[in-house]
Amino acid sequence: MASRFKLVFAVSLLPLLLDFGRGSIVGVCYGRNADDLPTPDKVAQLVQLHNIKYLRIYDSNIQVLKAFANTRVELMVGVPNSDLLAFSQFQSNADSWLKNSILPYYPATKITYITVGLEVTENPDNASALVVPAMQNVLTALKKVGLHKRIKVSSTQSLGVLSRSFPPSAGAFNSSHAFFLKPMLEFLAENQSPFMIDLYPYYAYRDSPNNVSLDYALFESSLEVIDPNTGLLYTNMFDAQIDALYFALMELNFRTIRIMVTETGWPSKGSPKEKAATPDNAQTYNTNLIRHVINDSGTPSKPGEELDVYIFSLFNENRKPGLESERNWGLFYPDKTSVYKLDFTGKGAVDKTNSANGSNSNGTTWCIASSKASEPDLQNAITWACGPGNVDCSAIQPSQPCFEPDNLVSHASFAFNSYYQQNGASDVACSFGGNGVKVDKDPSKSIILCGI
Repeated sequence: MASRFKLVFAVSLLPLLLDFGRGSIVGVCYGRNADDLPTPDKVAQLVQLHNIKYLRIYDSNIQVLKAFANTRVELMVGVPNSDLLAFSQFQSNADSWLKNSILPYYPATKITYITVGLEVTENPDNASALVVPAMQNVLTALKKVGLHKRIKVSSTQSLGVLSRSFPPSAGAFNSSHAFFLKPMLEFLAENQSPFMIDLYPYYAYRDSPNNVSLDYALFESSLEVIDPNTGLLYTNMFDAQIDALYFALMELNFRTIRIMVTETGWPSKGSPKEKAATPDNAQTYNTNLIRHVINDSGTPSKPGEELDVYIFSLFNENRKPGLESERNWGLFYPDKTSVYKLDFTGKGAVDKTNSANGSNSNGTTWCIASSKASEPDLQNAITWACGPGNVDCSAIQPSQPCFEPDNLVSHASFAFNSYYQQNGASDVACSFGGNGVKVDKDPSKSIILCGI
């Protein structure tokens, strides 16, 4: 593998993550799936050094809770999926956990959220049915000691809870999760707790680079994707994904539940196939994310709405399984030096240190349907691209993510561009009998290419 990219901080130690009164906040996730991390007390020193005020941890590790006593750092504490069965079965288990794992360290250690379960729909054992009973028992335990208004209870989900996210106004929850989602949403609404979501535009780009602009994923796009149902304009994928959740909640008449992003980020290194996992892109995404959040920009459907966000993650974690990128999401190396320069205030321009950044789509060009093409010619071209051309056109079928807008030009542009990118972005790959047009500007402003 390439040698580890390392930079010493070249900027003054300004606050990395700031608390702007009652506005939106940015925190960091402190995962510990590694065998070379600093001790919790050293981590607490690092966090305080960079004025990080909000931290998410994934269990109630005693050493971590002790280390953050009297630091004024606010913790989000997790109940692992492995504990859901015990917590859901007996109230006494939740009571004992609170008594033994939380109360001895509170309030010296500030704890503001307890997350019950982690992306349960992505877990092979799928413990979804256990989540709400476990949440209820944790809440009851908190009520017994009078802390239910100081410590909020929720559960973190992946974007996989949605069956549809494009266009954002058509956002809808997956009906297969309804049996636990509906009671969970009722719980959140009743107790004024946030809907917690882990969002990763990186994965959307990595898994569909032919249809997703890298600039759009990195908050760098100067062009706009139009929601055909609302006319709302989107310049980044993060906002579009958040709004898809808002619309999904509104569809079920949950209009008062606020959204909290409990994980998002960008890896600085990946396997050979993960070309967008670079220090430059990670730096760009996180800097732009911080700026977007602390400015209380909101989203197109919720302008000015406060949105709390947690960046994943504090450290690179060398024991995480999967592709190389899984072990390279950190802001810091285990020796506490930075992985890349970061605009700590969220107010300045991105200060890139090399040219490793990826490019839009294939680099500079896309292939779209000609506005002069006849409907029969476009239909024949789509049939060929989705058949002998070996393009996967399932996304433009009815009820699928890229079916809307339902017209031949949009469907043909999807098929043409997919074929074009798959075949080396050559001139001949954009012919389609003269019905394809190669363009060097992102066409999302004039033709809605599915990109969510």
